[in-house]
Amino acid sequence: MAYTPILMLAVSNLFMTYAWYGHLKDMKGAPILLAILVSWGIAFFEYSLQVPANRMGSVHFTLPQLKVIQEVVAMVIFAGFAVVYMKEKLPLDYLWASLCLVGAAYFMFRSAPVA
Repeated sequence: MAYTPILMLAVSNLFMTYAWYGHLKDMKGAPILLAILVSWGIAFFEYSLQVPANRMGSVHFTLPQLKVIQEVVAMVIFAGFAVVYMKEKLPLDYLWASLCLVGAAYFMFRSAPVA
């Protein structure tokens, strides 16, 4: 099923977003080396999902389509993470940047056949 790799990419992106940015909230006073090691540990789970998701997805999507899917997923996950977990407000420019990615997805999928 073509949606399984997309779901796996979304979950993997949750791990990676936390690995990249969660330490800013949860490990503020910790030594940077500890933050790096913890982030690497979390990233292991991200890769454990992303690698098979890309393999499975390559059966249904082209490589450029997979990349654009990943970027759109990353923006959506990051927005939720920033607002819900980090308690940040997203500027209006985030919406415009996201719309640019929607445009990228449109152009990537409009003429390329989905396998």
